[in-house]
Order: sequence, then structure tokens, then C-alpha cells
Amino acid sequence: MSDRSFLRWPFFEARHAELADRLDRWAADALPGLVDHHDVDGSCRRIVTALGEAGWLRVAVPDGAAGERFDVRSLCLVRETLGRHAALADFAFAMQGLGTGSITLFGTPEQKAGYLPGVRAGSRIAAFALSERDAGSDVAAMATTATPVPGGYRLNGEKTWISNGGIADQYVVFAKTGEGTKGVSAFVVPAGVAGFTIAERIEVIAPHPLATLQFQDCFVPEAARLGREGEGFKIAMATLDVFRPSVGAAALGFARRALDEAARHSLTRRMFGATLSDLQLTQAHLAEMALDIDASALLVYRAAWAKDRPDLSGVERITREAAMAKLHATEGAQGVIDKAVQMFGGLGVKSGMPVEELYREIRALRIYEGASEVQKVIIARQLLAGYQTGDA
Repeated sequence: MSDRSFLRWPFFEARHAELADRLDRWAADALPGLVDHHDVDGSCRRIVTALGEAGWLRVAVPDGAAGERFDVRSLCLVRETLGRHAALADFAFAMQGLGTGSITLFGTPEQKAGYLPGVRAGSRIAAFALSERDAGSDVAAMATTATPVPGGYRLNGEKTWISNGGIADQYVVFAKTGEGTKGVSAFVVPAGVAGFTIAERIEVIAPHPLATLQFQDCFVPEAARLGREGEGFKIAMATLDVFRPSVGAAALGFARRALDEAARHSLTRRMFGATLSDLQLTQAHLAEMALDIDASALLVYRAAWAKDRPDLSGVERITREAAMAKLHATEGAQGVIDKAVQMFGGLGVKSGMPVEELYREIRALRIYEGASEVQKVIIARQLLAGYQTGDA
């Protein structure tokens, strides 16, 4: 049984524990019949539909017209809980939020009304198209262009490693309208418009819908632009500020599942006349796993609380807190899962075993939405800036 004591930490309100408990029960009942690793596209569509019908996507795609806003603690709790049950379910949920976060934060009332309700209901799938072959963490190196023409823009270029690529109904696409980070703009582009094609579907070690997108003189009207021209970098970073702590939460869910599997296995696996759990080396591994999980949880939910409660945290941007949460939680989860695989021995690398699946799933989280090395640079720059201004 996964540790639930963290729900009593002062970061949370009573509604957060209730949310986590309800989702845990729903996921246990609903997800096993939805996930088929031999049909990833179909699984994602089924999961998105089920999440929408059950109302869970309101956490990732809040209804601003009804006064809802992002609650990052809820966002993280949902990702942790889904990640503990099924990594593909976490992916499907998170991409609905990331794919529309820029619209939620910066869209006009007309854009929000046109693009958000279907995603919130689970009837449409969204995607976030920022990365390119030579422009992942270095957004300024972006090569995709948006050239002004009468009535709108012409998009030309490629985006790659795009989650939900090939199955999404709409994409938030970032392209250059000028030079440097201040020359990036954001656009909402529906699937199927002339000049927009899926150039390649990408297969990875933990199957997810991924693709390379190609734009060739793809016209988008001026009404498709999010914010003002040149605000794309700000829009992308503000969106990642919300969702980056939730990547750490997903890793936390993976790690908790790995610890559950390892602890249960250690209590029944017999060797040398005792159970695996009787061996001090096993106990040491379990202790280290629990320690890494609690440390990660503290960082993840500190960042989420700070974002939700700037009146108490005293910070408007959680750049440093989010980077710390993502870095520690993803790196820590890799270590926890590796220990779990080791404790299972040969079974740990048998295809289809939960710890084997987790071992493949965790690796990408140390890369996407800013690789671990990038998070270290962000943390260091924030630290040094504090010393330079005397705020450290």
C-alpha cells in the first residue's frame, strides 16, 4: 500500500486529499480495461475519453469562464496518482493540459471558447509543438518561421518529438517572427489544414504517440496567434512553469509504484532460508528508496504550493522551485526504479513486468520539458542572480 501520509502535509487542503482518494479508486477500476500497449494510439484516445467523461480533465484544462484556474497541487496529485497506476494514463492526462495550457493562460475569450471545451470533455486531443531537431532546450535556435502575409501568417519548418503528434486535433505551434527569444510567436493550428502534415511517427522505448510535424506554406489566420507577436517565448515558459512541477509528480508516481512492487516482492521471495526483506542489504535499499521518494515529494509539492499560493510563498514565478522539483524527482525515481529491478533479479527485466515497464517509462522524464542538465543551469543561474542582487 503506497504511503498516503504526505496528503496530511501543510501544503494541502482537505479537498486535495479527497481528490487523490477519489481518483485512486477510479483509476483502479477504470484503467486496466483501457490500456493496451499494442495499440498506443487507441489506448490514448480511450483514456482521454474516459478522463473527460469522468471530469478529471477539468484539472488540466480549467474552465476560466466558470472562474476556474490552474491548481498546480491538484495537477500534481492527479499526475502522481495516474502515474502510479498506468504511465500511459499520466501521459494522456498531462498532454491535454500542456497542449492547451498556453491557450488557458494567454488565449482570447474566442480562442478559449473554440479550443478548450472539447479538450476538457475528452472529445478532442491537444498537443504542444515547441521542440525541433536543433532546438530543444535552446529555444532561440528555433528554425520554423511564421512569415506575415495578408490576413495572417505562413508557417514553414519542422517540429519533432511532439507528444500526441499524429493523433492530436489541435496543436499550439511556436515559430519565429523575428530574432532571438523575443522573436518567437505562438499559434493554434488545427490538424488537417493545408500545408501541415505528419512527416514521421517516432517509436521510443516506452511507446507513446510521438511525431515530426512538417509545415510547408501553411496559412494560419491572425486570429490563430496567441498573445502579441513576439510573446511566444514568454507564453512557452509560463506554460512550462505550471506543468514542470507535474513532471516531477509523475516521476513520483512511478517511484511509489516501484517501491510498492519491491516491498511486496521482498516479503515473499525466499532465499538463504529467509525472505528477501530479512536481508540488511534489502532493508538498506528500501530505506534509500523511501528517502528519495519523500525528498522528491517535498520538493514537488513545495513548488506546487508556491505556485498556487503566491500570497504565502512570496514568489510569483517558481522557476527555481520547479527546476529543483523536476530534477530531483526524475533523477531520484530513476534510482528507485533501478533498485526495484535489481531486487526482482531476472524477473525485473522480463517484458511486461511492472518494474520493467517503469524502467523504460522513467527515462524520458529526465529529458522532456527541460533535461536534467538544463535544470541544473536554471537552478545555478537563479542562485547566482540572488547573490548579485543581494537577495540570497
